[in-house]
Amino acid sequence: MFLTTKALILRETKYKESDKILTLLTDSEGKLTAKARGVLRTKSKLASAIQLFSFSELTLFGSRGRWVINEASTIEEFRGLRNDLDRLALAGYISELLEAVSDEDFPSVSIMTLGLNTLYAISRGLHDLKLIKPVFELRLALLAGYCPAVYECENCGKTDILTAMLYPEMGIILCEDCVSPGGTEISNTVLSAMRFVLGAPDKKVFSFSLDSASLAQFSAVCENYILGVLGRGFKSLDYYRRIAQSD
Repeated sequence: MFLTTKALILRETKYKESDKILTLLTDSEGKLTAKARGVLRTKSKLASAIQLFSFSELTLFGSRGRWVINEASTIEEFRGLRNDLDRLALAGYISELLEAVSDEDFPSVSIMTLGLNTLYAISRGLHDLKLIKPVFELRLALLAGYCPAVYECENCGKTDILTAMLYPEMGIILCEDCVSPGGTEISNTVLSAMRFVLGAPDKKVFSFSLDSASLAQFSAVCENYILGVLGRGFKSLDYYRRIAQSD
């Protein structure tokens, strides 16, 4: 069985002397694992199109649930990721999150679009990495089915909230009049940013700015939320933090 699909290379692992095992996010099949034979040899015709984080058109051959890459051509290689350690580290975290929320046989064009737009923004330096990261985390939570209800107080329905309390485990907010213990305080500015990210068109989702204090709170809230709903940490996030702190 042959399959032609567009795929983002999320992860690569060396296999034997010259092969790689790749984790792919495809537009037609969701997440797939495929072998790339001989790509570590200097004359491999596949090597340039299946680099980590590349977006390529692939032709795969499948047998007994296993896939082998026969042909590959690059659509976008996101070259700017490889020129900066901070960008490369953040791309690793983005890819690990995409892998965590994706499944085989469940393709999501919206999740793939978010991943590609995010890697493009990182690669081209279109926005501050400190903004790109939390925007991606929150938008991914929405697309993966973990959207927090931030448009009104869960208790009284109030929408014009000065200071909200977010309860990540329930995905709700309470206003200043209805607060109960256990929440995370967020300012009106950060609440507005969250609402924007959840409702903006794909191409506009990064199109806003925050002052440094609000950005720090926004970043902490979005990171804690995605880690909470997924119930796990990520080594790539730990690495990105170390790189960012060393600057």
